[in-house]
Amino acid sequence: MEWPTYEDVAAAAPVVHRYVRPTPLYEWAALSQLIGCRFFLKHENHTPTTAFKVRGGIYLVSRLPADQKQRGVIACTTGNHGQSLAYACRLFGVRCVLVVPAVNNPDKIAAMKSLGAELIAYGADYDEARAHCEMLWQGQGLRYVHSANEPDLIAGVGTYALEIFDELPEPDVILVPVGLGSGICGVAITAAARRPETRVIGLQAEGAPAVTLSWREGKKIETETPRTFAEGMATRMPADLTLDIMRRHVHDMVLVSDDELREAVRILLRITHNLAEGAGAASTAAALKLREQLAGKTVVGVLSGGNLDLRELARIVG
Repeated sequence: MEWPTYEDVAAAAPVVHRYVRPTPLYEWAALSQLIGCRFFLKHENHTPTTAFKVRGGIYLVSRLPADQKQRGVIACTTGNHGQSLAYACRLFGVRCVLVVPAVNNPDKIAAMKSLGAELIAYGADYDEARAHCEMLWQGQGLRYVHSANEPDLIAGVGTYALEIFDELPEPDVILVPVGLGSGICGVAITAAARRPETRVIGLQAEGAPAVTLSWREGKKIETETPRTFAEGMATRMPADLTLDIMRRHVHDMVLVSDDELREAVRILLRITHNLAEGAGAASTAAALKLREQLAGKTVVGVLSGGNLDLRELARIVG
């Protein structure tokens, strides 16, 4: 499978920006003081689906051949990938079938249904749902859209990295949450072209470290069922394409605990009045954890999404 290039990301930008405005990049003074660096948040929670993935969905669906648009797409999702595809399919009049784990964020389920997606619930976690999705896909004429092994998805989500470098040309570090890695690959490809000195650091939950372990060992490692409330990072095996790109372009991987993620959600809500889901709070959690390493630097944290289960929010702020 061919890797997406910086030129692919640049080509995606006018398509994505037809439907998604550039999202804010704010330096929050109180966060900078707390962490001890110039800390900017890239607010991907300010998209039409309140998550970065909508960019990739729009670009991929826009490029489907006309006959495939007539047949539709199918995907597995815990929420943000599904909302991305459902939103894009509604824009372009395409059928969208989504397989979700049997126990899933109810707010994300409601959002996907409201966008017109057909939902199938199956399995204990993302990877069981994915296996079922891949079985259903066979012979139905639908286009299976993997949440990571898709060059057009990576190019589409990479457009938020273009926006970062257009506004802040010389960041020292960009902190990016990682589920299967489409977001960090878009960032890393863009950073390598725009400012190779910028360190791109990926973040995962301690209870779902498969991609981090695989990145460190140089081979695919599968872990047990994820144990984290951050469903955006709750995967137990990496994807081929994104792992390859990460091994080439990502400088480090850092694990954060669920307690650190919850504290970051609280801090973001208190200081910025923005609601972050678990994965979205990972960049702030990691910045706090790495504050000595980041001291005095210019750092961007990607707030990748704001679709937090309100039941979890009640436990965090209660």
